[in-house]
Amino acid sequence: MKKTPAELRHRLKELVAEETPRAVALRRQLHTLPELCYQEFATSACIRGALDDAGITHADGLAGGTGTLAFLPGASASAVGLRADIDGLPIIEENGAAWKSLSAGRMHACGHDGHTAILLGAARVLNRLGTEATLPNPVRFIFQPAEEGGSGGLRMVEDGALDAHRCGPAVRRIYGLHNFPGLALGTLSTRCGALFASTDRYEITVQGQAAHAAWPHQSHDPIVAASAIVLALQTIVSREIDPVDAGVVSTTMFHAGTATNQIGSSAVLQGTARALLDSTRRHLKTRVTEVAVAIAHAHRCEAHVRYIDGYPVTRNDDSAVAEFERIVKNELPTQLFAHMTAPVMGGEDFAYYAEKIPACFYLLGMEDGHWKSAGLHQPTYDFNDAALPHGIEAMAMLALADRAP
Repeated sequence: MKKTPAELRHRLKELVAEETPRAVALRRQLHTLPELCYQEFATSACIRGALDDAGITHADGLAGGTGTLAFLPGASASAVGLRADIDGLPIIEENGAAWKSLSAGRMHACGHDGHTAILLGAARVLNRLGTEATLPNPVRFIFQPAEEGGSGGLRMVEDGALDAHRCGPAVRRIYGLHNFPGLALGTLSTRCGALFASTDRYEITVQGQAAHAAWPHQSHDPIVAASAIVLALQTIVSREIDPVDAGVVSTTMFHAGTATNQIGSSAVLQGTARALLDSTRRHLKTRVTEVAVAIAHAHRCEAHVRYIDGYPVTRNDDSAVAEFERIVKNELPTQLFAHMTAPVMGGEDFAYYAEKIPACFYLLGMEDGHWKSAGLHQPTYDFNDAALPHGIEAMAMLALADRAP
């Protein structure tokens, strides 16, 4: 018998409550075994084991070997996609919890362990609902490697994660989440249009002429030239980008010299350039090179610039955001929707899915009176397990209540 919306919400909450202890245990297990981009073999095995335990169909070995797609059948002709990232970071953990990382120099400092546990919890809840009645939508669960700089989302798309597949029909709309320290626990927040910035990188090698440090006039000093380049790059945003637009040029690494009494022959700068508009992104790319070359030349040096295109802007589809907001407000009355007033300059390779189909990426709140989270990518960061049921319920309801265009 088909459930009324109220009955469905009640049953969903029951199943989420039943699955939450398993999700907490799984999240903590994943936290102990963080793995870097395209090396998530133990993590993928854990995901497959949880899917097998629930009897959920899945396809493995995507995106170089560690990506997984899982599928549940449903009544409509196209699927709803739900995505989680699974990789960790090369950061030394400074927490003392029993589930602290067991891998030297690596930790889950961005909450991907929580994202994975949420998606597995949603899959298990929806699978159980599917045994009671036909799900309204087929659901594609995307467990994606290499979000932290490895473009795993792009490789998943190239491997057919959104296409008609042995795991069911094509995906018509996709949702993804990210935990967000500072946002109240259980709050779901997003916005139309640009949500996260593009994330390009640059490497500038300044070539000069070495000399003894006591005779600097005999050198073409690459350190002085590189220092001038660092300062000049800041004027690209402050003097060339519209103040109501947004851009970032941050030089984050400066390497030069091998001895205190020698001026070396070269210096290397590395950093990131970020934007919310494609036109701004192109302008930054052009000007980083032009400024570096010109400033180096003014200091009798040469600059060679390697500019690496990173993730595109993560841009939410208006209709997908409207559907997300409708579902949260109508079907998740105990969770709070908060409109995100402005984008942030972090990056996300969920952008690759959003380039292909209507997409909504949203933020999940972590903060309550008992939990004060460290910032993302910090050595003292940990995921708040109290957010897991909120994330599971939201993901499951998005799959259930999403309406085909």
